[in-house]
Amino acid sequence: MVFGMSLATYTLLHVVISLIGIASGLIVVFGFLTAKPLNGITALFLITTVLTSVSGFGFPFDHLLPSHIVGIISLVVLAVAIAARYVFHLAGSWRWIYVVGAAIALWLNVFVLVAQLFMKVPALKALAPAGKEPPFLVAQLVVLAVFIVLTIASAKRFHIESPRPA
Repeated sequence: MVFGMSLATYTLLHVVISLIGIASGLIVVFGFLTAKPLNGITALFLITTVLTSVSGFGFPFDHLLPSHIVGIISLVVLAVAIAARYVFHLAGSWRWIYVVGAAIALWLNVFVLVAQLFMKVPALKALAPAGKEPPFLVAQLVVLAVFIVLTIASAKRFHIESPRPA
C-alpha cells in the first residue's frame, strides 16, 4: 500500500500524471515556438511535472536509485523555471531561463518514458534487455538531440511582453 492505495493503483496514477505532464509539456513547447504563453496549459504542465517527480519518491525503495536522482534534478530545474515564470514574470534573462528549464524538465520526463518503454514493452526489451545496448542509447540520443534543437529554437522564438508595473 502506498498512501492508502495499492501499488498498482499508485503506479497507474503516477503514469497518468506523467503522461499528462508530457502531453501538456509538448503543447507548451509548441507555444514557445509560436511565441504564445498558453498560461493554462503551462500551469498544468508545471503542476503535473512537479507531481510526477514528487510521486516518484512514493514508490517503495531501500536505497537511492537513478530515478530518484532524475527526480531531484527535475525538481530543482522546475523550482527555477517556476520562479522565472511566476516570480520574475519572464523579465530579461528570466525568459530564456524559464524556456530552458521547462524544456529540461520535459526532456527528463521523456527520458524516463523512453527508459520505461524499453523496460516494459517486450519488443523494446528484447532489443535492449539491460537498458545499456545500442538501440536504447540511440533512442535516448535521438530524443536528446530533438530536445536540444527544440530548446534552442524555443529560446529564440519565445518572446512575450512582460507585465509592466502600474
